[in-house]
Amino acid sequence: MFLKRILLLFGLVASGMLPVSGIRIYTSGDVEAVNGTDIRLKCTFSSSSNVNPNAIIISWSFRPLKPGREESVFHYQQKPYPPQEGIFRNRIIWAGDIMGHDASIIIREVKFTYNGTYTCQVKNPPDVHGSVGEIRLRVVTTASFSELLLLAFAIGGGITVVVLLLIIIVSCRRCKRKRQRRNGEVEAPRKERKDPTVC
Repeated sequence: MFLKRILLLFGLVASGMLPVSGIRIYTSGDVEAVNGTDIRLKCTFSSSSNVNPNAIIISWSFRPLKPGREESVFHYQQKPYPPQEGIFRNRIIWAGDIMGHDASIIIREVKFTYNGTYTCQVKNPPDVHGSVGEIRLRVVTTASFSELLLLAFAIGGGITVVVLLLIIIVSCRRCKRKRQRRNGEVEAPRKERKDPTVC
């Protein structure tokens, strides 16, 4: 078995064909956004080659739900190139980090016309072949129940933490005062303020 692999690899090298591993794209799949809010379309990648910021090319495109033509959303080649025309003009912000293998973008103030499929494609020469990442965006009028529930838990959790901290601080102060009283360290009485209206 091992000898067969060696012979196969030797045959590929001799023929000039080497096995190539393509670039892999990872996206969040289905995303929901409330109309008028900003949404981050997350796209990360892995490549068998080292990332070269001067050679890497990132392309984002959009395909609407209703029949229509595919539209370029964003392009990166040594620097970000947001669209200069179309429905995404002045709406796309580069949110990625090339060296961090992140090709994400942010769409500002989403509209219902942004419902559709977004594709993220990354080419890192010599890794130019591989999968294309897809994200299906659904723009809604209000937040879904699960998002509201998550928000409620976050707010409730924050309030709970603050209340617990206050209880701990008050308890510690009481314990400190009790210890001081037991040890005979009595605080000097505070000076009473005189009421300026009383003679």
